[in-house]
Amino acid sequence: MWTYDIAREQAPTLEHMRRFCDTTLEAGYNAIGLYLEHRFAYPSTPWAHGLGCLSPETVQQLQREYPGLQIIPFVNLLGHFEGMLYTEYGKRFREERFSGMQACPSNPEFVALAQSIIDDTISIFRSEIIHIGGDETWQLGKCPLCDGGDGGEGGDRKALIYGRHFGPLARRVLDKGRRPAVWGDMYLRHPAALESMPKETLIFDWQYFNSPLETSRKFMDKGFEVVCCPALHTYNSIWLHLEKSEENVSAAVEAAKELGAFGVCVTTWECGLFGNYETLIPAIRGCGQLVAASATANDGESRTSGTARTGGKKSILLDVYAAESERHREWAELMGVELQNVGGVFAFSGTRSSLKVRLLLQANPFLAWLHHAEELTGPVGDRALAILDRAIQAAPSAAYRGVSEFVRGAIEFVRFAEQARQAYANGIPGVATASLAPCRQIFENMEKTARATNLAIGGSLADIERCKVAKEHVERVIKRIKEYGDGSLGYLPAFEVITHPRFVAHDQAAWWLINRWASE
Repeated sequence: MWTYDIAREQAPTLEHMRRFCDTTLEAGYNAIGLYLEHRFAYPSTPWAHGLGCLSPETVQQLQREYPGLQIIPFVNLLGHFEGMLYTEYGKRFREERFSGMQACPSNPEFVALAQSIIDDTISIFRSEIIHIGGDETWQLGKCPLCDGGDGGEGGDRKALIYGRHFGPLARRVLDKGRRPAVWGDMYLRHPAALESMPKETLIFDWQYFNSPLETSRKFMDKGFEVVCCPALHTYNSIWLHLEKSEENVSAAVEAAKELGAFGVCVTTWECGLFGNYETLIPAIRGCGQLVAASATANDGESRTSGTARTGGKKSILLDVYAAESERHREWAELMGVELQNVGGVFAFSGTRSSLKVRLLLQANPFLAWLHHAEELTGPVGDRALAILDRAIQAAPSAAYRGVSEFVRGAIEFVRFAEQARQAYANGIPGVATASLAPCRQIFENMEKTARATNLAIGGSLADIERCKVAKEHVERVIKRIKEYGDGSLGYLPAFEVITHPRFVAHDQAAWWLINRWASE
């Protein structure tokens, strides 16, 4: 199976969902997982139904149209509850005030809500498996209600809190005739919590940078069945780290085969911040081929058989893009291999793409300049732009072209901002504002791309607004430079200060920055 991350701001229509279901079947998967969080209209959460969220009616229609396809819900009943917690009604369930993404497992109201979400999910979805979440619950035990005592014989207080929450929820799923599933990461940190889980629980062992062979074996040794979960590396990439993704999926497939695991789940995460599922569909199909190839290969037979190569190795993922057209293959190799090899902000890492986050997520695009100006105005930026120009020319459709144009726009913004900084520092505010003027068009173009992605494949509505916010802030900075760039305050604020959203004229000491506690 593969998992579609609806939670990261996606807004798919019924037609978009049909396309994903068709892709699932064509690729040879037997199930599609829908990672939901707050982007599903649970009857129990009418206060959290954001515009464009997936509806029960759409799911029921898909189940009628695709009776041979399991549509498996992935719900979140502790961590990754932020889409609920940051609403006015939902904040009552939080573990900490205005911090993190976890609800409180000791709050009776939240426990009742979690039970209702399970009941809603089972009433709507027909799948045998009901995934109840459980990953990345880093805030366990933070609030006064969460008294885990001494944690029992093993002394793990967090394990007791965690098991006390998820054990009854898993049993509730079982009692209703379905099979509960959970993520495995917190059980690796707090193994005593497994004692609270019914053995029928299916553990999804996500390992995005290593083989799951050893971790999955630990779960199986304790009597649990396991699904090995690799990732297409999108969240930590400008587009997709193609080679690393194939390595990770291949390692998980091999581990699942060696262990006799229950299955493999290929995950895809975070197509907000200008990710685009339309451009990932061939990669999703290619991962299906990797899974199928391992299942059918004879002993000694090579798992990968293809003609496209990356770094001297055969690549099934590139083969799938090549099967679409030569332009698809060329674009995928440029964006998924060559751009990564440029290094710097484009290199493979374990964290979110810092360029995308700093450009758009914090409502201050000048953070991208602050952190990446040196590399993006130098050889790294030059090489990246050359690759992006080739990718734009090779792009087989507007969807692919939009991804490349977004990255080029990000680099151009950083370069314009650096030109503005130099002019500002040299006492030429008119040149500084003229350097920033083209940035308006950069963010207008990005907004058009985000709108097109939303219409074509249900992409992020938030990205549209982020582009508006970025453009508005550029306008604000231009106005500030016009007012204060001549030294009329009696001093010249540092460029990183005057470009910051919290800048206040006459606050020469930048107390908003020095007194960080005021933001906590």
